[in-house]
Order: sequence, then C-alpha cells, then structure tokens
Amino acid sequence: MTNEKKTSKSKIILALVLAVLVVGGYFGFNFYKVYFAPNTTGKEKYLYVRTGATLDDLFEELRRKDILTEIGTFSQAAAKMELARALKPGRYQLTKGMNNRSIINMLKSGNQDPVKLKFQNLRKKENFAGYLSRNLEPDSLTFINLLDSAALIEKYGFNKDNSYVMFIPNTYEMYWNITALDFFERMHKEYEKFWNDERKQKAAALNLTPIQVSILASIVDAEALYDKEMPTIAGLYLNRLNKGILLQADPTVIFANDDFTVKRVTNSLLQVQSRYNTYKYAGLPPGPIMMPSINAIDAVLNREKNNYIYMCAKEDFSGYHNFAVTVQEHELNARKYREALNKRNIYK
Repeated sequence: MTNEKKTSKSKIILALVLAVLVVGGYFGFNFYKVYFAPNTTGKEKYLYVRTGATLDDLFEELRRKDILTEIGTFSQAAAKMELARALKPGRYQLTKGMNNRSIINMLKSGNQDPVKLKFQNLRKKENFAGYLSRNLEPDSLTFINLLDSAALIEKYGFNKDNSYVMFIPNTYEMYWNITALDFFERMHKEYEKFWNDERKQKAAALNLTPIQVSILASIVDAEALYDKEMPTIAGLYLNRLNKGILLQADPTVIFANDDFTVKRVTNSLLQVQSRYNTYKYAGLPPGPIMMPSINAIDAVLNREKNNYIYMCAKEDFSGYHNFAVTVQEHELNARKYREALNKRNIYK
C-alpha cells in the first residue's frame, strides 16, 4: 500500500472517529441535559402536587410558578421515566440546582417533606380551619364541615359546641396531603395521649370532665395575660362554680357578642342572649371561647387553692389582676380600674 493510500485511509478513519465523537458528544450532552443538568430556578422552596393531579396539571404548576429553568428537558425525562404512571401527590422540597432525574424520582417515590403544624391561641373554629387550609391540602370548608359534623364528632365523644377542645395546641408533623378525616383521627389520638391517667384523675378530683376542664381553661386563657396568674384565676373560677355563683367572665361576653375589639364590657353587651354569656347563665358555657393552651389546661388541673371570688384588671394596665374575697374589696378595685379607663377615654 502506497503512502498516499495509507494517508487517505488514515484521514477516513480520523474523520469517522471525529464523527463518532461529535455524535456521541451530542447525545451524551443531550443525555446530561435531560437527566443530570441543574434545572431548578430556586424561586420556590416547595412543589405541591394535589391529590388526583395529572402530568398536565404538574406542568401547569411548574410553568405558573417558574420552578424549572427548562420545562422541555423535564418533559423529555418525565416521558422516558414514565412519571405519568407513578406521580404521587404531596409537598416536595426543592433545592436550587436539582436535576430532572432527582425531581422525578422524588415525585414517583412520594418522598415528600412533612409539614410542621404549630397552632395555639386560635380564637374560633373558623380561624383554626383557615390555618389548616393554609398549611394542608384540604380547604377550610372541608375542615369546618367536619368540625360541625355531628356524626363524626359524636363518634369521638364531643358535640358541635365543644368539639374544638379536641385539638391540643402543640407542634405536629404530618404530610401536606393528609385527608381531613385522617387529620381528625390523628388529633383524636393526640387528645387521648394528652389526657393520660394523671390528668383524668386530677379532673375527676375537681368534679369536672376533661371537656369541662378545657372549657374552663379557655376562659382562664382569655383572662390571663401572664401564665403565672393562670392557677390563681383557675382557683377563683372553681370557687364560683362550687358555690353556684355566676362566673361573670368578661371574655365569655365578648365571645357571645362576637366583637373582639371590645376593651370595656358595658351593660349593653351584658344583655346578649347567649349560653356563652356567663353573666346571665350559670355554670360553664357549652363550649370553649378559644383554643385553650396546655398551660391553661394544666393551670385548671393544678389550680391555686384560694378564697378569691372576684377579680379585676389592675388600674396600671400591666395585664395583672387585683383579686378579692369580699364584694367590698372588689368594688374598690373595680372603681380604680373604671377611673383609669375613663382617664384614657376608653368607653367601649
């Protein structure tokens, strides 16, 4: 073979090698882009896939929130990895630079990031339902309907008035796409865990059920700005209950009037016809006036043994109270507080 022919053959081989490298490089780079190249914008911390969502729904969510740098490569990877057949609902944590393969594997496995629910001091069931709907998949109406479902809450031993006490304020971990029914079941288990034998025995010693303790605790919680006053206030209200004296708790009147801007409970507010008006109706109201805290519940169970019958906010507006055994003492305290309100032009 002549040198000329050898050179020509070498060139052909080199050209073929280069062609293979170019083609291989193209496909290799394309493979890398589709599966392994970083493809999140970092604009969203979580990707939410609703229950029953299709692949088209997912693409719409990805576009709407500008989650991916390139939707096209994700679409290719999703098709090759058969995401449509295995897409699972949930709340998925995203990190900047995640690739399509890791995102799709996460969505197929259902490896979602749990939600940390932390709720306390929520005034009404509607507030609670709104909080849940902002943090979990079911909407607020779904939660409200279950809270008001006699068939459901009676199964747990509650009624429409007192079902709110089943939710013990704390921090809980659960998945975003938990159903409303499963959420209720979880909360009932937490309620039963909270009401252990020791707490039940303390409630029985007060001649109260756990539900009644929680209702009283909601009043104590609404009255006390400082936790350290809670046992004293609890002792006072238990004294009233045991003596058959009207509780006359201002927070219950405010709740009955459904006006939480009130700073001064006037005689007109006291006329409201409601079982929550403890100036008119003896004993505990039919349900809590807010979600009682654990501190308030335990304050009732471990109430201070005192002889107080009356209380009034201190005239220095410190948030503390003046307590009294006799009506004469109380009238002096109440007059000082009324005068302080008048000086500040607070009449309602």
